[in-house]
Amino acid sequence: MRSVRVFCVAVSIVTASAPRAAAIRPLLGLDLYRPAPETNPLTPERIALGRRLFGDRRLSRDDSLSCASCHDPRRAFTDGRRVARGVGKALGTRNTPAILNRAWGRSFFWDGRAATLEQQVLEPILNPRELAMTPAAVLGVSRSSRYRPQFVLAFGRDPTIADVARALASYVRSIEAGDSVYDRYVAGDRGALSASARRGLSLFQGKAGCTACHTGPLLSDESFHNTGVAWRRVSRTRAVPSDEGRAQITHAPEDRGAFKTPTLREVSRTAPYMHDGSFADLAEVIEYYDRGGEPNPQLDPKMRPLHLSAEDKRDLVAFLRGLTGGVRDGR
Repeated sequence: MRSVRVFCVAVSIVTASAPRAAAIRPLLGLDLYRPAPETNPLTPERIALGRRLFGDRRLSRDDSLSCASCHDPRRAFTDGRRVARGVGKALGTRNTPAILNRAWGRSFFWDGRAATLEQQVLEPILNPRELAMTPAAVLGVSRSSRYRPQFVLAFGRDPTIADVARALASYVRSIEAGDSVYDRYVAGDRGALSASARRGLSLFQGKAGCTACHTGPLLSDESFHNTGVAWRRVSRTRAVPSDEGRAQITHAPEDRGAFKTPTLREVSRTAPYMHDGSFADLAEVIEYYDRGGEPNPQLDPKMRPLHLSAEDKRDLVAFLRGLTGGVRDGR
């Protein structure tokens, strides 16, 4: 039986170019090293500035929304909607992902179109269907008397659009989820998981094959898979995706309908599920995987009927609920 690798160590972030390094003790289950680029060392000043920007509704065209409107800390940094909603109630096309443990992420967005958090954080602010700002408007907010002193403290200069991105990325890197009952179980507390959840863990690692994609401290391989979600059959022999997914970025036929594996941390709090929010609860997700997904030409070869019993499905839900623990940011 394959085990899920879990790390439980202390974090000490040291960057030579940082004026003062941020030392954040990790939650149980997370890795030792919290990555940050040399061009944006993680400091308390940058985290605090980013957190303030993250919650500021003035970073939307009509002052109605902030980053936190979709990534609500009370909902494990999701919004509970099927798809994201922007200014003027404009609807997006994809479900809002949980931005948990993104310091360790290797790519960002469901289709992986951003390689770094610094690239990712401004896209929703500038997207006309999300916060609908312009770079000039973002700078207008940042250079106000309310923010300029904090930018000078964090970066030693007046705000630039790149520094707005660096501050927001620093805050997102501070958001972490861990210390679940599962982490406590792996750390040696054998009473942390119920009997049903322990059976669910065995299924997760074994018969159900979940660790093929949901692995490591993030419970995600940070890779892209076509699981058949949102494909529709247009004839007996042909199915097409409603969203091209990763193929929109790579233009590779094999990436059609492929999306990044989401983290399962706090998964009981982040419904609805999948890139399109099409499944309302965990039971629906498990039923879908038990069927082996929707057949299509690019279906991931890992997808197959699982033949789970009703008890197996209940045990898997019990285990997934055991991935709920602590969520915190860099306050």
